[in-house]
Amino acid sequence: MSTDHQKYSTENQSDAIKQYAEARGIEIVRTYEDAGKSGLKIEGRDALRQLIEDVQSGSTDFTLVLVYDVSRWGRFQDADESAYYEYICRRAGIAVEYCAEQFDNDGSPISTIVKGVKRAMAGEYSRELSTKVFAGQGRLIEKGYRQGGPAGFGLRRTLIDEHGVIKGLLERGEHKSIQTDRVILTLGPAEEVDLVRSIYRAFVHRGYSEREIADDLNQRGVPTDLGRPWTRGTVHQILINEKYVGDNVWNRRSFKLKKKRVANEPEMWIRAQDVFQAVVERELFEAARTIINARSFRLSDEEMLRSLHKLYQQKGLLSGIVIDECDGLPSSSAYSSRFGSLLRAYRLIGFTPDRDYRYVQVNRELRKLHPEIVRQVLDGLQVTGSDAWQDLQTDRVIVNNEFSLCVVVARCVETPTGLLRWQLRFDTSLAPDITIVVRMDSANRAPLDYYLLPRIDMFSEKLRLAEDNALGLDAYRFDGLDLLYDIAKPVPLAEEI
Repeated sequence: MSTDHQKYSTENQSDAIKQYAEARGIEIVRTYEDAGKSGLKIEGRDALRQLIEDVQSGSTDFTLVLVYDVSRWGRFQDADESAYYEYICRRAGIAVEYCAEQFDNDGSPISTIVKGVKRAMAGEYSRELSTKVFAGQGRLIEKGYRQGGPAGFGLRRTLIDEHGVIKGLLERGEHKSIQTDRVILTLGPAEEVDLVRSIYRAFVHRGYSEREIADDLNQRGVPTDLGRPWTRGTVHQILINEKYVGDNVWNRRSFKLKKKRVANEPEMWIRAQDVFQAVVERELFEAARTIINARSFRLSDEEMLRSLHKLYQQKGLLSGIVIDECDGLPSSSAYSSRFGSLLRAYRLIGFTPDRDYRYVQVNRELRKLHPEIVRQVLDGLQVTGSDAWQDLQTDRVIVNNEFSLCVVVARCVETPTGLLRWQLRFDTSLAPDITIVVRMDSANRAPLDYYLLPRIDMFSEKLRLAEDNALGLDAYRFDGLDLLYDIAKPVPLAEEI
């Protein structure tokens, strides 16, 4: 089951199965439960996998599997998949009975037909739900509500109730807790708003390049919203993001029903104009976009590829970050739009990216980020009253002289099928009491979330994380580190006399 707010909660299923078993004199010896997991794919369904593995090993201590109903195998888009798992059980001599269905699973033509229909209905339910959810999200976008993602420099996420009354600002990593609440974008501090406007004016009126603007900001000691130095790419993102003109844009990329993640054409984007308070005037924003678009549209395919090949010869490698940080070159998104994808543009100039070689630049940026995150952890612990310091020899953080922490930054990698993965390697010789795993977002530019992994549950030097993981891992996932700071905070105890 994927949520508790439905008749399929594991507690309800368990009660129904127990009543079914008691009424028929069946003894329940083992339970397989996937709580909080989607039934669209078997990935992440550790309990179902364990059931199949136990059955196939031939070492089971049961002769019957009780299932709540046909859809509990999963709402697979291929109805034959759930039939296959039932067949594995029956092939091993283990019967399958459905506790909430109105038919006997006796292999008769009627039961076979009904199961086939119900399996198809289970998959169709997910497709219909996906369509309804997508439509609902689209309507929220059109009404001017924010759908996920950080606010960005110069903006803040503001929480409002169902009547539009402002409830307060959401800090980075915080989420709404009431379903009827909504999130909108509002102007940030005046100094940040003025800085965004100065970036646009410098680019449009004074003819400064993104690189020159970034260098000027860094010389003035102004950090980004993540507390990092400015780069050509971060300035470029401010100049092209429509939220700064008050527009709400969504569905640039989609990832439906666990299928391949795809980049959608602009005509598929859902856009609502003037729903946020604008940071810059529309005329200024359009002027900046015209300048940026002209850099690529005035170039032919051959000229763009020639410039890309020249960059490849200079750097020895190519990536989206390398392209975006190069002055006088169209952005990586322009190459992707012109040639269908960055990989196709690479092939046209004879560059075949090796997996490790391709991410050299990303790894370099993440190495720069690591000490910043450690510094943030130290600051967060100290602000809440903990005595925390960094052992420079081992890089561990010692908290209250009671336990130790290590920070591991996990690079995000997109598989050929569009799935996101994070590959981790731990230095077990450090033996920290808690390892803080920082999962980066798909662009490897900002933290996505955090895992607080205690040493007692660390059994391997390597760990591979998916977007959704087993409960044994996701139980340690958090949007921020506030819980860590709270549990580390010293609590004074009154001395009894």
